[in-house]
Amino acid sequence: MKVIAVEQEVLKSLRNYRNLSQQYMAELINVGSRDTYANKENGVTQFKASEMFIIADHFGMEITEIFLPPNFMSHEVNERETL
Repeated sequence: MKVIAVEQEVLKSLRNYRNLSQQYMAELINVGSRDTYANKENGVTQFKASEMFIIADHFGMEITEIFLPPNFMSHEVNERETL
């Protein structure tokens, strides 16, 4: 089963609204560099579960509020119907 990384628009919006840099976020989740974080935020690679918990805690939100697309449930239903 292939896992697809998803661009994190909600996370980008939260980070920008709070004027936080990608470097700051990289240090928050303890990844090697800003580029590594940027790849995760842009959907090139995935966030680890532990990183999602740290980020959600930092913003005082649930993981699902940040990391699931707004139309996740309807998207899943529609995808299954076409199979």
